[in-house]
Amino acid sequence: MKLRLLLLFFALSTLTVFSQNGYSIKGSLIDNENAPLSFTSVFLLTQSDSSLVTFVRADADGNFIFKNVKKQDYLIKATFLGFVPMQELIKFDATNLNRDLGKITLKPIQKELFEVVVRTAKAPINIKGDTVEYDASKFKVPPGSTVEDLLRKLPGVQIDADGNIKAQGEEVKKVTVDGKRFFGDDPKLATKNLPAEAITKVQVFNDKSEQSKLTGIDDGKKEKTVNLELKEEFKKGGFGKGTIGAGTDERVMAKANYNKFDSKNQFNVVGFGNNINQSGLSNNDYQDFRGSQSYNWNDNADFGFSQGGMRFIYWDDNEEEGLELPRSWGPGQGLSKNFAGGINYNYDTKKTKVSSNYFFNQTTQNLDQTVNAQTFLPTSNYFNNEISQNRNFSENHRLSFRFEKQIDSLNTLVLNVNGKVGTRSQQSNSSKEFLNKSSEKFRNQVSENGFEGDNFILSTALIYRHKFMKKGRNFALSGTYNVNNNDQEGIQKSNIEEFKVTGESFPLFGRIPNINQNVGAFTNTEEIKSSVLFIEPLSKKFFLETFYNFGNTNQLVDRDVFDLFSDSKPRVDSLSRYFDNTITNNRLGSSLRYSNKGFNIAFGMAAQRISLDGILSNDQGKPTIGQISNSYDALLPNISVNFDLKNNKYLYGSYEVGMEAPKIRDLQPFTDNSNPLFIKVGNPSLKPTTNQGGSLGFGMYNPVSFINIWTNVGYNYYKNQVIYNQQINSSLITTLTPENITGGDNFNYSVNFGFPIKKTKASASVGAYSNMGKNLIYINNQLNENKNNNVNLNGRLDLTPVDWFSLFLSGSTGINNAKYSLSSSQDQKFFNNTLRANMVLQMPKSVFLTADFNYNQYKNTKLGFDQKLPILNLSTYKVVGKAKKSEIRLSLYDAFKKNVGVRQSAFQNIIQSTVSQTLSRYFMVSYTYNMRGVAASVKKSRWEN
Repeated sequence: MKLRLLLLFFALSTLTVFSQNGYSIKGSLIDNENAPLSFTSVFLLTQSDSSLVTFVRADADGNFIFKNVKKQDYLIKATFLGFVPMQELIKFDATNLNRDLGKITLKPIQKELFEVVVRTAKAPINIKGDTVEYDASKFKVPPGSTVEDLLRKLPGVQIDADGNIKAQGEEVKKVTVDGKRFFGDDPKLATKNLPAEAITKVQVFNDKSEQSKLTGIDDGKKEKTVNLELKEEFKKGGFGKGTIGAGTDERVMAKANYNKFDSKNQFNVVGFGNNINQSGLSNNDYQDFRGSQSYNWNDNADFGFSQGGMRFIYWDDNEEEGLELPRSWGPGQGLSKNFAGGINYNYDTKKTKVSSNYFFNQTTQNLDQTVNAQTFLPTSNYFNNEISQNRNFSENHRLSFRFEKQIDSLNTLVLNVNGKVGTRSQQSNSSKEFLNKSSEKFRNQVSENGFEGDNFILSTALIYRHKFMKKGRNFALSGTYNVNNNDQEGIQKSNIEEFKVTGESFPLFGRIPNINQNVGAFTNTEEIKSSVLFIEPLSKKFFLETFYNFGNTNQLVDRDVFDLFSDSKPRVDSLSRYFDNTITNNRLGSSLRYSNKGFNIAFGMAAQRISLDGILSNDQGKPTIGQISNSYDALLPNISVNFDLKNNKYLYGSYEVGMEAPKIRDLQPFTDNSNPLFIKVGNPSLKPTTNQGGSLGFGMYNPVSFINIWTNVGYNYYKNQVIYNQQINSSLITTLTPENITGGDNFNYSVNFGFPIKKTKASASVGAYSNMGKNLIYINNQLNENKNNNVNLNGRLDLTPVDWFSLFLSGSTGINNAKYSLSSSQDQKFFNNTLRANMVLQMPKSVFLTADFNYNQYKNTKLGFDQKLPILNLSTYKVVGKAKKSEIRLSLYDAFKKNVGVRQSAFQNIIQSTVSQTLSRYFMVSYTYNMRGVAASVKKSRWEN
């Protein structure tokens, strides 16, 4: 309630301040023949530096009005296509608070007026169809600011605490620089590394899919994209930024980036080192290179409609082993030392495009955690209190290369190569208490697990596209080869002690499963894929798309377990396995597409067969002890609808059925007893999961008023879903086995409404989302339905009333209801509340103050858990030097010394709260130098006074 009242207070305060001006300016725009200029863009600018105050669009009769603007002098500007922009000074007259400018005539552009038009100052915002273009010079940010700081100032653009970008109410999927990629597809790499002063224009638009661009057939798919256009002087010389810092508790950091651009080449270098938990380049969790969505820049090598998230390869279930760059802008959990660096080079001409990058990262992490959990059984329940210390190390080299060659106007060739070589190690020590319902400790488990491993990943794809002379007829062929190689060796130890209690004790009856083992595991996965696509135009509006996908994935697993209790260290055959498994996928399908005037609908059907073949033995060369050979067929319908309702309104929907092969991790038929009280057993007889789901959404955005509404609803139903059944014996030894089950489902909806309170000065948004899921699991052969209902309400308020002050507020409140059919008395309710505030204030003499406040509350009354975390970060910095290239900053992190990592979860028959040690209060002094290859002559701004 306090959070809501605080947000309401700020909103009402803002409305009150902005409604006290009472000064209006109106007029009417006409041409030389006295005809109204309908929907002309009209801007109010400050007289001192022409920065944007607000803007409107004239109505159908050419009339416009600015209401409740500040009482001062203004420049008024009007722009209309084909006419000379008009700009005049409007002096404030205290005796006339309802200023009527009368009829204003715009002159058509003629040859002799062309130079005048060029010299006329650009409009702060231009609207061209669904593209909104901002003149960066009209939106003032402090010296040394990044593109992210600039985007925060743009009407209709929002940046959250993690740097994720929303424009026009939609998430930005792609950021380009002069139309070219910047270090792959992560938007934040550009916004956090490029300086705001290098940008002349920011363009926001809906980009078509790559297939749509190549074929000329609109498939209705759009991606919200931001393009950053560089100033000419920044294309001629290199520019970048370097920062070094040192603080209390031996905290140190250094980071740098350097960029060089011209019309054909783009060269970038980034690097950093620190012990302040910044372990990567971004925490945007985009997919790694798996399956049909695995190739950068929409280079989809698996043609045809998607199949409910169908993926043909599962590289590894540990995300650290993926091809993606490491991601974490904010301070992560634990305490870490991090080193990373990368180089990016792009070459771009009309017919040849080359994109390449190399990235190295190394992280050493110490992570201490406390976990409190409650486990429900059909007839009882028990509690766990666990303390663990984890020491993790990872080092990776990643390489990415993309080559596109337009052989001629009809033929294009694309090559993608992505690779990674990595080393990881982990050492974990834990002590876990087992307590009964009377809070008596009846058991204690001390565990020690560690491993070292090497990993190699290579993902390659070659795509050939051909356009026929007949418009709309297209052909594409692709070939893919992927390999993932893991070699790992580890130690796993566990010692268990029992205690006498008066209540339930779940005794082990002398069969204490202590272990001391050496485990060696080698896994090699290879995949070969090929796809064919043919598109035939049946008419100007109808198109037939036919495709075929083939995939063959082979995995070899060689696992050896040795008993270290014995001096001879014998091999444990019951835990060791040699497994050779092949998954073959064949999919043939076709869809009929209708595309006309923004209405796009496609009906498709595919026939798919997934074959699983595998052999199992105790060791390589030993007799086969198990074999699997099964095939599964399915007909998979697909419907997609995308309707451009014009005026930036969109309606979209889909229905699809997909079949997904089991994860190779779950198919591996060996027993994992790294925790002897929680044993995992693979199941080579798993069936593919069929998922049928649909979604419906509506969105609208008004580029003049900046009002946007987005809503979406979706439902998924699962057949043969892979779940982990539990067999829990009387001693609480749990055996997990993946099994298929039918009946799980998920329903979700979301709605968001964004609106300006005062254009360019204050904007707000409110939203809600909910996710309701039913997860099925068998516990000792009894079916448990775990129903989760998550509801979240959120709001945001962005205030930029003057150049020298900005404040960004956001808050949310969330409730998670977890219900268990086997034990309804143990139903749970979690509460998660957040409040975030970011402030930037300029003081005299180029001194700036910034403050970031994050308040998080995690509450579960049933468990007596109520964690409140107020985190305040403060910094002050001064821009120094004649050229304003240097910055000296003093920072205080976690002023209240309250920072810990907290997570609450409810899954299957377990509820759990985790508290992790993380970086706490420290001071830091840092120095930043902005490198500029060419000095720019810039008009002095408010920030430099």
